[in-house]
Amino acid sequence: MPLKPDDTVCFCFHVPLRKIEAFCRIEKPAVPSQISDCLSAGTGCGWCVPMLKQIHRRMCPGRGPWWKSDINSSTDTAGAQPQSVENGAPADPQRSDQNVDAAAYAAGRQTYIASGQGKPPAEKTSG
Repeated sequence: MPLKPDDTVCFCFHVPLRKIEAFCRIEKPAVPSQISDCLSAGTGCGWCVPMLKQIHRRMCPGRGPWWKSDINSSTDTAGAQPQSVENGAPADPQRSDQNVDAAAYAAGRQTYIASGQGKPPAEKTSG
């Protein structure tokens, strides 16, 4: 089952899928990093960066840097499950925006953080 609109994509900055999709639908960013520029998603631990790229590919088809070839596209015209991400690395099904369980996605982030691959931003303390 795909993520639901109110499911969190970026846990560091509490950004739900609905907000990312609305930004993509309205602003039509040329590259996924523009999502991060506006919403901060993907600028913390990095877990959601592959998910942001998948959402961008789905919501903004044909948009991307002029220097990237369509040969490396990760989805077919029917919108099937991505077969690869950048540099030919296999897609992580826990970080694809299609057919992913929200609980499995959240648990995957915990494993990612625990393995030292990403560090969430420090919590702000008032005082």
